[in-house]
Formats: sequence, C-alpha cells, structure tokens
Amino acid sequence: MTNNIKSNKNNVTFSVLWQKYGTICIFLLLLVVLAIAKPSAIFSRSSIPQILKQSSVNILLTLGEFFAILIAGIDLSVGAIAGLVGIISAKLMVAGMSVGLALFIGLLASAFFGFVNGWLVNSTGLHPFIITIGTQSIFQGIMLVSTNSRNVFGFPVSFSNFMSGSLGFLPVPVIIALVAAVFCWFFTTKTKCGRNIYALGGNKEAAWFSGVNVKLHTLIVFIISGLCSGIAGIVLLGRLGAAAPTAGTGYETYAIAASIIGGTSFFGGKGKIFGIVIGGLIIGIINYGMTALTIPSSYQKIVMGALIIISVTIDHFVSTNK
Repeated sequence: MTNNIKSNKNNVTFSVLWQKYGTICIFLLLLVVLAIAKPSAIFSRSSIPQILKQSSVNILLTLGEFFAILIAGIDLSVGAIAGLVGIISAKLMVAGMSVGLALFIGLLASAFFGFVNGWLVNSTGLHPFIITIGTQSIFQGIMLVSTNSRNVFGFPVSFSNFMSGSLGFLPVPVIIALVAAVFCWFFTTKTKCGRNIYALGGNKEAAWFSGVNVKLHTLIVFIISGLCSGIAGIVLLGRLGAAAPTAGTGYETYAIAASIIGGTSFFGGKGKIFGIVIGGLIIGIINYGMTALTIPSSYQKIVMGALIIISVTIDHFVSTNK
C-alpha cells in the first residue's frame, strides 16, 4: 500500500512541478538570459516602465483569451476587437463626444462583439476556432473600411496624457491591467459562474449533467473575452496616440502564447489568473528584449510560434502522463 502511494507520487512529480512552478521558471530563466546578453535592456530605470506598459496590453488580451481556452476553445478575434474598439472610441472622441462616454460606448461595443462570437458558437455548433477566425476577418475589414485605411487621430490630449501617466512607479496602463486581473481572479475563484466555467472546460458533458447551462456560460466566456479585448484596445489607443486600422493585428498570437505559457491548459479546465499575468509579462519582456538586442521583428514571430508549439507540447505531455 505504502509503495503504491510512493509510486503514484513519483508518477505525478513532473506534472505537479510544472503546473506549480513552470511559468515562474520560464520567467526567471528569461531574466537570466537577458541579464547575460544585455542587462541594460531590461534592468534599467527607463526600460522597466516601457516593458510594463507593453506588457499591459498583452495581459489584458491574454485575460480574454484565458477564458476562451479555459472551456477548451479559442478566440482568434481578440486582437481585431481591440483594434476596432480603439477606432470606435477614437472616432467618437474626434466627433466631439466626451472621453468618458466614448470609452464607455467602445466597451459596450466590445461586449457586443464578444456576444456575437458566443452566439455564433452556440447557434452553429462549430468550434470557436472557425467562428472567431471568421469574425476576426470581418472586424479587420470593418476597421479598414471605416477609416479608409487611414489612422484616426486628433482626439483630446487629456486622454493621451492620462494613459501615459503613472501612479507612483506604476504606469496607468499597468494599473488598468492589474485591476482587470483582480476582477477576473475574483470571478473565477469566488463566484459560482466562474467555477462552472472551469467545470465546463474540464468535461462539458459532466457539467451539463450537473445542471450547468453550457450555452449561457459559453456566451459569458466570449463576452468577457470581448470586454478584456476592448480594454486592451483602449490602452493600446492611449499608447499609440492614434487609432491605426491595422492595430491589434497578430496580437492574438501573443495572447495565445502568454496564456499557454502562463499555465492554462489548451485542453480546458485548468489555469490561474496569476499565471496569466506572468505569461503576459513574459511576452512583453521577450518582445522588448529582442527589440533592444536589435533582432528583426520577423524573428519575433518565429519565437512566438515556437513558444506556442513547445508550451502546448509540454501541456499535452503533462496531461497524458499524470
């Protein structure tokens, strides 16, 4: 009996260690590598705020992607929603609407876009990959058509000044991302709906037999994903100082990579908000570090693709070797 218990513990050792410490180990390893390669690129008074600002957009998009992956789905439209919300908010501000109302309408639009994704998934029965790759293209097309492929600028300086400001040593975008992360943490750990979403990702049939409304919770997941993407779009708008019709393009790759690196299982039902925050920070450090090392942006895409493959492979290994 005792030998069996010891044997079982030995069999799950790697899984337990990876799930608990894998993300932190990747984060620390990355810092060590960059510290050796070019310490001034990361550990300087000017670079740290820039890394945090860049990571804030990644964290917000990853929070949205986290919920989609948590139910064993995916949301490829997060970057497009972020870009479109930025354009909507910018156009309203340029038209003379108050900053607060323009941003509120932008967030309502992001929730609606998420609702559309969830409704289509429920109505068609298709995998979210198919639905969101379609809506991604639609949203990107709307961005190009509505702007005539030109940047939107000229909105109030007060908005840009606020988004580029800081509270103490923390930039405003980082505070926004952390507040969103706290809300998501509370929702996933302290509410029945959040626990149901984990159950849905773990086993959809078992969740249904337990009385979980699968379609309702799927809809909620995509609305949250849309909202987080909308907040990311507003932060990105403040960072860029203009709404570009190509803003957010490719950011879904960063969100997926950060989510998986952050410990979210691609097969659903597992993941924590803390890991998502670290995952978003890791992607931000990689992007900033590679830029500081004068590595071309095209190579960054290669790195992101490799990270996704490696992370999902490890996730698969851990899931099948418990």
